[in-house]
Amino acid sequence: MDSSFYRWKRALQRDSAKCPSETTPLLPSKRKSQTYDLNKQRVVFANNKKWEADCKKVSKFYIGNKIRTTKYTVLSFLPKNLFGQFYRSANLYFLFLAILNWMPQIEVFHKEITMVPLVIVLLVIAVKDGVEDYRRYCFDKKVNLTKTQVYEKNDHSYVEKCWKDVRVGDFVKIFCNEIIPADILLLYSSDQNGICHIETANLDGETNLKQRQVVRGFSNQESPFNPESFKNTIVCEAPNNNLNKFKGYVDQLSGQRTGFGNESLLLRGCTVRNTEEAIGVVVYAGHETKAMLNNSGPRYKRSKLERQMNISVFFCVGILFIMCLIGALGHGIWSAKFVIHPLFDVPDGNGNYFSPALAGFYMFLTMIILLQILIPISLYVSIELVKLGQIFFLHHDIDLYDEEIDRSVQCRALNITEDLGQIQYIFSDKTGTLTENKMVFRRCTIIGNEFSHQENAKRLETYKEEDSDDEDVSKLRNFSLHDLAEGNQSTVRHKGTRALRRCHSARPNIQGHFRKKSEGRFDLSQVAFSSPIEKDVTPDNMLLKKVREASVRIEALSPVKAQSGTKPSNSPYIDFFLALAICNTVVVSTATEPRQRVTGPPLFKPAGTPLDKVQHLFQKLKLLRSSQSSASTPSSSDPGTPSKSKNNKISPASGSDEVSRSSSGEAELGAGKEDSSISKNSSNNCIEEMYANISPFNIEDDCCYEAESPDEAALVHAARAYSFTLMSRTPEQVSVRLPQGTLLTFELLYTLGFDSVRKRMSVVVRHPITREIIVYTKGADSVIMDLLDDPAKANITDEKRLRKLQAKTQRHLDWYARDGLRTLCIAKKVLSEEDFTRWSNFREEAEAAIENREELLMETAQHLETNLTLIGATGIEDRLQEGVPDTIAALREAGISIWVLTGDKQETAVNIAYSCQLLEQSDTVFTINTETKETCESILDCTLEEIKKFDTEKKKKSVFKRRRQETSPEVAMSPPEVGLVIDGRTLNVIFNGGLEDKFLELTKRCRSVLCCRATPLQKSMVVKLVRDKLNVMTLSIGDGANDVSMIQAADVGIGISGQEGMQAVMSSDFAISRFKHLKKLLLVHGHWCYSRLAKMVIYFFYKNVAYVNLLFWYQFFCGFSGTTMLDYWQMIFFNLFFTSVPPLVFGIIDKDVSAETLLSIPQLYKRGQQSQDYKLSTFWIAIIDAFYQSLVCFFIPYFTYQDTSIDVISFGTPMNTASLFTITLHLAIEIKTWTYLHWITIIGSIVSYFVISLVYNGVCVLCNEPTNPYWIMERQMSDPNFYFVCIITPVLALLPRYFIYALKGTCRTTPIIEAQHLDKLCKEERDIKIQQWKERMRKSAHCVNNGSSELGNASTNSINGLIGTPERKPHNVCTMTNEYENSPHGVGPAKCVKDLLRDNTEDFSRANHRRSISTVTV
Repeated sequence: MDSSFYRWKRALQRDSAKCPSETTPLLPSKRKSQTYDLNKQRVVFANNKKWEADCKKVSKFYIGNKIRTTKYTVLSFLPKNLFGQFYRSANLYFLFLAILNWMPQIEVFHKEITMVPLVIVLLVIAVKDGVEDYRRYCFDKKVNLTKTQVYEKNDHSYVEKCWKDVRVGDFVKIFCNEIIPADILLLYSSDQNGICHIETANLDGETNLKQRQVVRGFSNQESPFNPESFKNTIVCEAPNNNLNKFKGYVDQLSGQRTGFGNESLLLRGCTVRNTEEAIGVVVYAGHETKAMLNNSGPRYKRSKLERQMNISVFFCVGILFIMCLIGALGHGIWSAKFVIHPLFDVPDGNGNYFSPALAGFYMFLTMIILLQILIPISLYVSIELVKLGQIFFLHHDIDLYDEEIDRSVQCRALNITEDLGQIQYIFSDKTGTLTENKMVFRRCTIIGNEFSHQENAKRLETYKEEDSDDEDVSKLRNFSLHDLAEGNQSTVRHKGTRALRRCHSARPNIQGHFRKKSEGRFDLSQVAFSSPIEKDVTPDNMLLKKVREASVRIEALSPVKAQSGTKPSNSPYIDFFLALAICNTVVVSTATEPRQRVTGPPLFKPAGTPLDKVQHLFQKLKLLRSSQSSASTPSSSDPGTPSKSKNNKISPASGSDEVSRSSSGEAELGAGKEDSSISKNSSNNCIEEMYANISPFNIEDDCCYEAESPDEAALVHAARAYSFTLMSRTPEQVSVRLPQGTLLTFELLYTLGFDSVRKRMSVVVRHPITREIIVYTKGADSVIMDLLDDPAKANITDEKRLRKLQAKTQRHLDWYARDGLRTLCIAKKVLSEEDFTRWSNFREEAEAAIENREELLMETAQHLETNLTLIGATGIEDRLQEGVPDTIAALREAGISIWVLTGDKQETAVNIAYSCQLLEQSDTVFTINTETKETCESILDCTLEEIKKFDTEKKKKSVFKRRRQETSPEVAMSPPEVGLVIDGRTLNVIFNGGLEDKFLELTKRCRSVLCCRATPLQKSMVVKLVRDKLNVMTLSIGDGANDVSMIQAADVGIGISGQEGMQAVMSSDFAISRFKHLKKLLLVHGHWCYSRLAKMVIYFFYKNVAYVNLLFWYQFFCGFSGTTMLDYWQMIFFNLFFTSVPPLVFGIIDKDVSAETLLSIPQLYKRGQQSQDYKLSTFWIAIIDAFYQSLVCFFIPYFTYQDTSIDVISFGTPMNTASLFTITLHLAIEIKTWTYLHWITIIGSIVSYFVISLVYNGVCVLCNEPTNPYWIMERQMSDPNFYFVCIITPVLALLPRYFIYALKGTCRTTPIIEAQHLDKLCKEERDIKIQQWKERMRKSAHCVNNGSSELGNASTNSINGLIGTPERKPHNVCTMTNEYENSPHGVGPAKCVKDLLRDNTEDFSRANHRRSISTVTV
């Protein structure tokens, strides 16, 4: 593309001599010096009259919008497919042998016949590739012929064109619900604010809407967009695959540049929603679009079994070399014994005979051709077909199908199915992987007062979503304060709404989308984060009461404020819920048409509430408040100290802790002493009178919320539960309905979106009443707490109040984290007009910048988000997915080590780890948090020393108990009951300080490892470290874009198609919808795929060695002349047809153990981890058995027909038949589950052998001169010796293998054999036996781990007494943190864990840690 651009530039220079009428300059004359670097930029000229000439010249150097995902064309299919197939070394090997056979000196078979096996294999693979490519061609054709509206400059109108005809620079008009045909820069939207909403489900699976903004300068258009008026040049970055990054600028005729970013780009494959029409210019088309650049297709990896198989192939090559060498030496020695050359020794053209050495060399090459099938040519084709069959059954497993999102397991890597049965380490994300990513508002703290929402907690405990697909969808009604006034304290549910399925994946279905506005109801199930469990929030009674009082007393709602001249101040409770409602990017749409955005507030007014009555009530409240303030005495306590109440006893607090955890939030910051009863009653009566006089509003709450993240949706629904209802949102304003029905419309000045660097988002609004400019910010507590206004700068009273507020909020955040809740802090800041104007100018300059735009925008955001005032915090519950604890327990029983790598807070992650049984109460948990190498190294050394002591003592004890234990399927020692919790800072120290080996040595002895606050890069580094250093099979599973690097680093990557889009799925090898599906995927399908494929590969090696050895033994009786006693066509048919189908069926559907037993006894999975079905010893045993069976198959016919006049082919026919019976019955011994397909293929192979042989021998008169097989099979089948050989030979050949199998099943019971015995029992008896098995395993594990408590005792001798909590029993946790990082000495390496535990030990009471963690401060 770049070279073509320079050719175009030279063409322009050549045309410069032409008159101005013949050519149009690239840029205006005054900007002739402007040049563009096409290595980094793309220049787009609009396809209109103004830029017609330039557009024609440059567009032909940009690719069109036609896509072609096919690999071949009609002309290129044959050469490209053959080239791809011969890229395999095995096919090259057989091609070399075929060419070698064309040499007259070493010709063994007819030249044409030698090509047959290779041609058949190449043909099968070519047909398979051709069928797959044809399917891609049909899909491409369907996409390319899709219609869209493109501007035609000659007609001055939009005409209908196919997608494939769209070019860069074309103006495209897109209607609502239409799929975007190319990457388009948005220049016009029918929305008055220049907003266009798109749904990216076809691209990344996210069903929530995303906003796109018209390029600045084009949004305020009063008339429809006219493409002819566009006289600017577009310069943007070169095509790339980054979906989240796009920048460029519009070069105007005046010389001014207007920058734009990703917010103005409509991506190909997305769907336009909530916008009647949008117009833009194409900047990327076809394969240069971001969607196509991200479409890498299926992933190809080399499985562990394939790597082992390649080693076996090398061994077979070695065996072949030895056999050929023996043949060459034998032929040379045999030829040297002749004084006179025999008649069959034919001289060359000159009458010269080969010397014995040269004859031996030629015989070496001849033997390679003769014994070539020792390397199984059909093995690779068979493996591909078997894997396709395994994937088919994997995809159609009903247990792995998720009805909620209508999706089953997806296989994106076609050649590593067997790796699922060998996994040793699993690395999992937490949010959305172990949890549902259904964010439910759980509790909150406002100005230091904690509201536990106990009613909401009870609802969540008993909540079950009802499946009401057959019910009609009714309009949503919001909670009204009048319902509460009438005694309705129940759950605030949207009455009449059906239970909504969430996030139905909108699959690419081009024909299903249309350009006209959708009519009728839209499927609400496509609205993300909108299930009832997320929407329905039960308010806390005391918080609701305070919100009612604050909302009624607020002076901003009273018309009297205009007369008073004073600015009313918002209550912190009002601010808190306003922040929840407006500090987000939630799109408000209607319930009847959820994709139709609400752009304005509904028109309504209170019914029957006279304005003078409202004024009278507010004046009365004002007088009451003034009288109360004058009558009350000053509070002796600090204003920030909450008042105590009997009902506030919720938090786990020690006896010395004076601060109680507020359950209902009765204590309010800044409150004085209690009012007199008369004043209080008067105030309450006035409030009740206020509510009695405000009649209910007849407002149909027919809106629903579409958020970009579940956290945003949860907070908006929480605000709605307290009647702070987000009614509409536009780029200019946002409207919120207050509890008493008043509608506040805030002017939306700026929105600073959330990003992973800042970890927060902010909105800048102008209050409609106070006219103040307010910044509302929400974000991670670790960030917001550092951005708060410094209390030391305030006066003494305010300093004390602020410090108490921050301390209480931090304590509440710690409680939330230990409860496993996700925490967010809410803060605000009031800007003066001068400060806002100054910052706004900086922001506009940053937005218009071309270079370093992202850095400047980040700097302006950080400048604004400082000196914040803390309002409160929220705790959002991310519920565990169904079946996660059971799945983790089963995987752990299977011998798989499970690590959780998460970016969440340590307390939250630890609590989730206990909930999902990653950590158990009896575990000894070591927590390492440090930032210095010396401290980290010392802690690792000391911890390792303690664990090693424990391991040594445990092993000594287990030696004396092992012989007394009953025979158990599991004799291996279980890992020590030790858990490790580590944070991202410590991981940095480990990776940068060269402590990887010590870290791995410690983690190998840990039952579970939990890495918190880990970045995506750290996640991938941990996976690579374990994979490469320990040489183990790893699996990573995640659901978000931050898990992509971890997924790609593992041997097997699994993506969960959850609520965070499809980025993880697109980068994965397999995709599932639930974490619980991992249990069956690994324990059942993984076990089956590995066991089947491993046994099939071993069988192929055995089959080929056993068969080719018949030819090798014959060489000892034919002077090593390279002749055969078998017809070559029979040899070809033997491998390609007679013995090829049964192994395929065996590799696809055979089950050594039933799925029920594999799920009930996860320990059976360890067989695959230890590669027991395919290892070096297994391979050599199969080879030795093949040599033995070939000896039997050769010498029994040999001795039977010895001293007879039988010819060579007649001698080989019974040998060939007996070998077929032996090899087929050998497979029958390996089959564990017989089905109709097994019987049909095995019997069919034998029958087809006789049928084809009889027909071939009956019609082939001169097929293979001079040894023609005519009528040989017919004569043999009339000879009784033939039947004797065919019966006795397989019996003698298979007797040793059958005897050993019987002996193993009787004397040495392995877990697999015992499981196979269980499968033969009835269900009731099998369940009893399985329970007995598990009990035996439990006793064995108990005996092995009997010393586990000693580690805890050794680690906690110097710890203060552990206090149990109602939630959890006491257990041993050692936490090592480093608070004194500035210490020059650190910790010496000689200091052990016991010494560390004695130093600076803190007594953590229930208020500090609900699980009684013993903390060591280094």
